[in-house]
Amino acid sequence: MGETLTHVNERGEAHMVDVSEKDVTHREAIAESFVVMKPETLALIQSGSALKGDVFATARIAGILAAKRTSELIPLCHPIALTSVKVDLLACPPDRVHIIAEVRCDEKTGVEMEALTAASVAALTIYDMCKAVDRGMEITTTRLLKKSGGKSGTFEREAGDCNPIA
Repeated sequence: MGETLTHVNERGEAHMVDVSEKDVTHREAIAESFVVMKPETLALIQSGSALKGDVFATARIAGILAAKRTSELIPLCHPIALTSVKVDLLACPPDRVHIIAEVRCDEKTGVEMEALTAASVAALTIYDMCKAVDRGMEITTTRLLKKSGGKSGTFEREAGDCNPIA
């Protein structure tokens, strides 16, 4: 393979990567996550009848806030100044919500972890808001869809779709 883990030093100890010599570039990352639930739970979300309030609005705000605080949650992430965080939630009848988080910055290090954190926390928020009616919900397929900027270039894969799980 030939590649090394960047957060491990020559003694095998975890450390924060030194980015002081890297160039500031425009960086973007997109991540997704799905929350699978009972069809009745999705219908409740879509109708706006959840007892805790607007599930999508709350999950969107939670995802944005999480992206901004990623360096406080993931020990070796650098604090970075984000220029944009977007969290979109799409109802996928009969039984899923698709979350897409897009994060941008002009920095010396990427925003993959911020996008993944935003998607993850938005999914967790949906679970929290709906657990009273559906404890069997599952958070699935949290993954990076796109990363651009920086020395390593662009990574991209197709997003998941809204087709029901068979």
